[in-house]
Amino acid sequence: MRTILFLIRKEFLQIFRNKFISKAIFAVPIVQMLILVPAVTFEIKKVNLAIIDRDLSPESRALAGKLTGSTFFRVSSSTFSEEEANSLIHKGKCQVALQIPDDFSEKIGRGEQASVLASVDAINASTAQLTWAYLNGIIMDFSRETAAASAIGLSALPLINVTSRYWYNEALNYKYYMLPGILVILVTAIGFLLAGLNMVREKEIGTIEQINVTPVRKHQFIIAKMVPFLLIGLADLAIGLTIGRIAFSVPFEGNIMLMFLSSTVFLVAVLGMALFISTFSATQQQFMFVAFFCMIVFILMSGIFTPFESMPRWAQNFNLINPVAYLIRVNRMLMLKGSTAADLARELISLSVIAVAFTALAVNRYRKVA
Repeated sequence: MRTILFLIRKEFLQIFRNKFISKAIFAVPIVQMLILVPAVTFEIKKVNLAIIDRDLSPESRALAGKLTGSTFFRVSSSTFSEEEANSLIHKGKCQVALQIPDDFSEKIGRGEQASVLASVDAINASTAQLTWAYLNGIIMDFSRETAAASAIGLSALPLINVTSRYWYNEALNYKYYMLPGILVILVTAIGFLLAGLNMVREKEIGTIEQINVTPVRKHQFIIAKMVPFLLIGLADLAIGLTIGRIAFSVPFEGNIMLMFLSSTVFLVAVLGMALFISTFSATQQQFMFVAFFCMIVFILMSGIFTPFESMPRWAQNFNLINPVAYLIRVNRMLMLKGSTAADLARELISLSVIAVAFTALAVNRYRKVA
């Protein structure tokens, strides 16, 4: 144990001897949280809308007014030409063209079903789906209001009233959803990159040979390499949580100690993987190439941007060995739902298995060669 403590002290001295790294370790989390949390969002703030109103009736103007009054839509153009509206979509000047036919008010007055045509720019499928959902919701509200105001439409009023309730994020604030995932990326970047680069750098400058000729055992060396970055990662996690609470008012419903315990197990897994990669990397460039590939795959397939349930079966199976996916689920369940250890047992056990496996691989692969 004394040997490990001396090695850990040596690692801390080596880390903080580099003034740039020592400052970046704590400056990067602050900048990353303040920039990424409000920036990385799938919410739509403004959609440019072109209206083709061929009816020019009070009903068509009421529909246009309801769209204008929405916080999502901005009427950027009004025209009578379908070709002009399509041209605006083609040039990217508007995302939706809504055509109101000349018999719109007449059919409403007769109690018949009136139709409108919405052309949505679907070059971005996610944005198109959200835009259509917003547009459809507003039109359905207009339809219900029109039916309620019409004696003919009274029979069309729904007999069942549905009231929606959003649990765990009632305001539908996207920052609450993204911050737990950004925290995982933050911890991953600090632990994964710095730990591996630290070990490979010692290979390049030759200082690792001085350790290799000593009686230090392989597991002692690997543990000493992991502990400093484990503590730094947990410190960065605390900084990220503090910024999330102060700057974005993100709630925390769960047990803070359970979150740090989960992050500790996760960091052991990530650090074990980083040190395992560094054992067969001769230069920092080699390590960065492999590490960048692994991080991109793990992060993009973790469910931070796309729902885990919407992934194909093979991708869901891959996530069984993806530590990032587990911690993102743990963070979101802890912070927003207030889940307990029993609720997170599957994720914690899986992370523990991955941590033990990669740490064992790193110890076994490391060679004490002078």
